[in-house]
Amino acid sequence: MADASPIDRSDGAPGGLRPEDAARTFDAIVANVSRVIQGKAEVTRMILLALVAGGHVLIEDVPGVGKTSLAKALAASIDGSFGRIQFTPDLLPSDVVGVSVYDRRSATFDFRPGPVFANVVLADEINRASPKTQAALLESMAEGQVTVSGETYGLEQPFVVLATQNPAEHEGAYPLPDSQLDRFLLRVSVGYPSEDAEVAILASDGAEDAIPHLKPVASTAAVAALGTAGRGVHIAPGLQHYLVDLATASRSHPRLALGMSPRATLSLQRAAQARALVAGRDFVVPDDIKALAVPALAHRLQLAPEAALSGTSRSHIVAELLDRVPVPTTAGPRR
Repeated sequence: MADASPIDRSDGAPGGLRPEDAARTFDAIVANVSRVIQGKAEVTRMILLALVAGGHVLIEDVPGVGKTSLAKALAASIDGSFGRIQFTPDLLPSDVVGVSVYDRRSATFDFRPGPVFANVVLADEINRASPKTQAALLESMAEGQVTVSGETYGLEQPFVVLATQNPAEHEGAYPLPDSQLDRFLLRVSVGYPSEDAEVAILASDGAEDAIPHLKPVASTAAVAALGTAGRGVHIAPGLQHYLVDLATASRSHPRLALGMSPRATLSLQRAAQARALVAGRDFVVPDDIKALAVPALAHRLQLAPEAALSGTSRSHIVAELLDRVPVPTTAGPRR
């Protein structure tokens, strides 16, 4: 567990990482996690991409497909701490962020950090908890800190929340509010393994036994350096206009009640910058945006009532926006 201390706002983040070195580090982490999670390299890449971009991931899937193992393997691969929160209807906010306890001997309050004080936090079945408890994660996800009894505590970086969500039709599930959904950079689905991967899982008798023996291939400092380098990746003004054009088109779409927010536009830009970096480039190309548009945007859109009743897919609407909005012709490397 990361140490909890009052927040220090000084910026000592490393920089100057070459794109080819970033790509090598990223691929090494993905390969290491894949030793435990069979056949899910692309899902691993998306989750690690969110970590590099400073975002969080919502995983909507059925139980038993390896979400917990994936989160543990990621933490082990970057030599980071792991925290797990099992969300239940009776879970309290203090069970998430921690609590201040009065010490009679010193006549002071001591802060006891909750499981959110970790590099990789698995928020399991987040939509089984009440909205009040779900909201306890908002400050940590948005600002990398928590405030308890008037004292603000910084979270160790890098920091990522991997929240699993049961499908909405499951009994006892609360819908996540829009303000919470908007805090997730990406929404992904792990899905069932392929036939060969499932046979490999049976042959290894499950992944849990392998995780304690998984050696780190990078440090948390190296991942933080990836994040710093990602924010410096060049994105041409033409591509920024393209992002705004996508947002404008979503806000006037007849089947949407709520289009892209400015946070959604910024999140897609940051994710595209991270994708460019780990591909070994120092500039964003249109394919970076297109490849991440559905996982970065679909969960943030709100369907109009008629579209919701007709079963319209938000992912389909994002694909439609990509088809409609023209890609700029001048969107290459900086000159």
